[in-house]
Amino acid sequence: MKLAVLAASFAVLMSGTAMAQSYTIGLSNGFVGSEWRTQMIDEAQAAADAWAERGIEVELVIQSADTDVQGQIGHIRNFINQGVDAIIINPNSPTAFDPVFAQAAEAGILVIATDAEVSSPDAIYVGIDQTDWARKSAQWLVDEMGGEGNVVAINGVAGNPANEMRVAGYREVFEANPGITLLTETNANWDQAQGQQAMQNLLATYPDIDGVWVQDGMAAGAFRAIEAAGKTADIAATGEIRKDFLDVWASDGLTSGASVNPPGVMASALNVAVLRLEGREFKDDVFGGVYGNAIYLPIPLVTADNLEETRAGAEGQPGYYSVSTSLTVEEAEEFFQ
Repeated sequence: MKLAVLAASFAVLMSGTAMAQSYTIGLSNGFVGSEWRTQMIDEAQAAADAWAERGIEVELVIQSADTDVQGQIGHIRNFINQGVDAIIINPNSPTAFDPVFAQAAEAGILVIATDAEVSSPDAIYVGIDQTDWARKSAQWLVDEMGGEGNVVAINGVAGNPANEMRVAGYREVFEANPGITLLTETNANWDQAQGQQAMQNLLATYPDIDGVWVQDGMAAGAFRAIEAAGKTADIAATGEIRKDFLDVWASDGLTSGASVNPPGVMASALNVAVLRLEGREFKDDVFGGVYGNAIYLPIPLVTADNLEETRAGAEGQPGYYSVSTSLTVEEAEEFFQ
């Protein structure tokens, strides 16, 4: 996608809303099966509230529910009918929203996806590179195993765009390391209990597992199954950034490493959205990604070396809290001219 096409899709938007002092932004979340998503919405609300200190009122209209792609398309149509200034979506498909995003653009509405990339030339993406997220933790696992051994993978929701990009990322790393054998892959829907059951089944089926690549939301369950089987010292596994898992990681001396996908990605997208609504122009070289419309955020990696520092970031929070970061307004301004 050419940047000129992206800029053109915002032309109507900028002529009508630049320098306004209040904006209405619709948030669409199509999966509520984890506390990560709840925290994502909460952090976006906090970012919206913080704009009041700068003299700009940001009202959020939130539609958050377990729904299929058609249901989430309904979210977008509702936002269009309500006349919002911008839409921020954590999408359930990379391609299915192209027609409805075009309708939003025609109505002068800015569209930003977060957490999962979309193909639409009428939207931009602000979030991490999910493929690289998986590469980083998969490479940690390969290095921890000395480049040799049997690996199993426990994935999230089949068909979800973020999940599919993550699968592509770890497969790329494992295929590049001939000493690694990927025994099998399964899905546990980013659910901790399902992750534990999946790991129990894998241990019963494959007695010679050396490494586990497991996505966040399920790592704690997978490690419980590993511990119950008495194989904590024998198996390295990727982890997650929830406080309860970080505490167990430290207390039990787990062999783990975790790429960070912060719930603050939607707050980051919101700060980018408000700056764009204020009339700021993107830098010419800001976009990348598979669809040419992505603004990628940094991906920290948590290992034994920085575990205690990471835990400090969750001090005083409940166990389900995920260590998080988001772009400040000043950091978001770096993407603009």
